[in-house]
Amino acid sequence: MCKFIAWAALAASVGCAWAAEGQAGTATRGDASGRLNILLITADDMNYDSVGVAGCRVPEVTPNIDRLAADGVRFIQAHVTIAVCQPCRSVLMTGRYPHRNGAMGFEPIDVKVPTLQEHLREAGYLNGILGKVSHLEPVEKFCWDFVVKQDELGQGRSPAEYGRHARAFFERAKAEQKPFFLMANSLDPHRPFAGSEQERNYAERRNVAFPGVSRSYRTDEVEVPPFLPDLPDVRREVAQYFASVHRCDETVGAVLTALADAGLAEHTLVMFLSDNGMAFPFAKTNCYLASTRTPWIVRWPNVTEGGRVDDRHFISGIDFMPTVLEAAGVPAPAGMDGRSFAPLLAGRTQHEREDVFTVFHETSAKRAYPMRCVQNRRFGYIYNAWSDGQTVFHNESQSGLTFRAMQAAAENDPAVAARVRLFQYRVPEELYDIEKDPHALRNLADDPAHRDVLARMRERMDEVMANCDDPLLPVFRKDVLASSWQEAR
Repeated sequence: MCKFIAWAALAASVGCAWAAEGQAGTATRGDASGRLNILLITADDMNYDSVGVAGCRVPEVTPNIDRLAADGVRFIQAHVTIAVCQPCRSVLMTGRYPHRNGAMGFEPIDVKVPTLQEHLREAGYLNGILGKVSHLEPVEKFCWDFVVKQDELGQGRSPAEYGRHARAFFERAKAEQKPFFLMANSLDPHRPFAGSEQERNYAERRNVAFPGVSRSYRTDEVEVPPFLPDLPDVRREVAQYFASVHRCDETVGAVLTALADAGLAEHTLVMFLSDNGMAFPFAKTNCYLASTRTPWIVRWPNVTEGGRVDDRHFISGIDFMPTVLEAAGVPAPAGMDGRSFAPLLAGRTQHEREDVFTVFHETSAKRAYPMRCVQNRRFGYIYNAWSDGQTVFHNESQSGLTFRAMQAAAENDPAVAARVRLFQYRVPEELYDIEKDPHALRNLADDPAHRDVLARMRERMDEVMANCDDPLLPVFRKDVLASSWQEAR
C-alpha cells in the first residue's frame, strides 16, 4: 500500500469535521439537507497551456474557462495520473493508481474497489454524467441516476445540448431536494478535430453529424507547441485543434450558465480539468509534461479566493476522490493512494507535495508501453520499460496530418528525423530540466553534469514505486538500479 493510505484514513476522521465546521461550512447551501453540490467538467485531450489564463496567445480561445479561473484557484503543478481517457477517469473516481484499481487500460475497474459515486449515493447524492459514459465501468459501480450519452450531445461536442441536459439535471436535483454530483465530459478537443478531413471521414463512415464551430482559426493565429516541428500541415492541424478547444470552452460556458440559471452556483464546488494532453506526438498517452499536466481550476464559493494561482503544491488525479469526499463531508474509504487537497482550496499549505508520480500502461488498441515518471518543479525523470531499440510506438496521435508531415520532413531534415525516431523508439531513461526545457527537447540522462540528479531521481522513482506496490518495480530495479549501483562501485 502507498504511504498515503494511513494519512487518508486519518483525513477521513478529521477532514470531514474540517469540511463541515470550517471552510466548507462557510458556503451557502441550496438543497434541503444543506449539503455541498459538486460539478466536475472535463475536457478531452486539452493541453495544459491551451487556455488563455495559462498564457495561450490564440485569440479568444477560452473565455469561459478564463472566467472560471478568475472566480477560483488555478493549480500550476496539477497532473492527471495517467494520460489516456478511460484509465484517467477510473483513477479520478477511485483515488487509486491504475494497477491498484484494476483499470490499467481500457477495461473495467475491479468490482471490489470503492468508487466516489458509491459513497456519494450512500450519503444521499444524486449522481449524473454527460458524455464519456462507457469510460467508467462496470456501470453498476458508478451509480448514475442521470445518464446522457455522447450521441445525444452532438457526438459529445454540442455546447447547446450540454447546456440543455445540464439544466434538466439541475432541475431534477432541486425537485428531489438532493445534493448532486454531475460529471460533464466534453469530447472536445479529442480527434477528429473540427473541420478536419478526419472529422469528415468519421462522419461519413459512421453516418453521424458533428456540430459546427463558432470560431475557426487561421494558421497564422495559432501557436505550434515547441515539442512539434513548425511545418505547414502541423500548423494546419493545430489550427483545427484550437477550433475544437474553443468549442469545448463554449460547452464549459453552457454548463456553468445552466448552473447559474438554476440558482445553484453559490452552492456548488466546480472543478475543471482535462483528462490528458493534446492528441499529438509527445503529449497524450505518454509521461511528458505535456502528457499529464492539466489545467485544473477549482471554484468553491466563500472558500476559494478568486484569481488565486497555486504554483507550489503538486496535485494529482489520485487526489480528486478524497478531496471531493472531504469537501462534501462524506467519510472516505480506506485504501486510496491519494489524499485530499481541500485545505489548499482555502489557501492553506500541505507538506509532501513537492513532486508527482505518473504512469502509462497501454493504448486503447491494447498495445503495452509501460512508462513511469517522477516530476518535481525542476526535473522530470521518465523510465520507458518497453524501449528496447526494436519495439515501435504506435498511438492515436500518429493519425491525421501532424505525424505524416513529420515523417515526410524527416527525409531531408536530420533534426526532425531525430524527433521521429525518438518518438517511435524512445530510450530507456529520459531526464529533463523542466524549468529550462518544459517541452522535453534535450535528454540529460547521459549528461555527466547531471549524473547526481539522475541518481536522485532514480532513487525517488524506486521509493514511490515501492510505496504503491508497483508491479514494474522489479523490472526497474533490474534494468536501471542494478546497473547504476555497479557504476557507483
